[in-house]
Amino acid sequence: MNIAKRRLLTAGISTACIGAALGAASWIGGSQQDDGAGRTDRQEAVAERGRSVMPFDLEETTHHFTPTGTGGIQDVIADQPDDAKQVGPIRTHLKQEAKAFGQGDFGDPAQIHGDSMPGLAALEEGYERIDVRYNERTDGATLTYTTDEPALIDALHDWFAAQLSDHGDHAETGH
Repeated sequence: MNIAKRRLLTAGISTACIGAALGAASWIGGSQQDDGAGRTDRQEAVAERGRSVMPFDLEETTHHFTPTGTGGIQDVIADQPDDAKQVGPIRTHLKQEAKAFGQGDFGDPAQIHGDSMPGLAALEEGYERIDVRYNERTDGATLTYTTDEPALIDALHDWFAAQLSDHGDHAETGH
């Protein structure tokens, strides 16, 4: 390849990478207006859409997202461990999500966070190569995602990061 073509190809790749990075940053950043409760407009919109998908109260629960070397762990727990009003619906919802994700149906996260959510397309495409396991906890439930494909591990980590950003004070990085 001659130098002129190589420079043109390099410029095109650089432009595409910059465009992708700006697109992801604008998705994650959303509107940064604070609603007075410490949430951005995007986080409030996500919380509102979440209320129509998740049967538990986001104000009474917390999502924990823990990236791992083989995927990740998502815990949803009641803020008050003995709160049966939250624990039961958390378990029901995550059990349904484990089944749906195992069949490639990521419709609930797409409805809450949008179809362009980072990692979502790769997870939908590679769902057959991701093991999703449901487990109960005394204060909620856990989904464990496992794969041996680096690209899917990266997609899970991106997906977790997007949820952390979007859920704001309703989510934490797990330990």
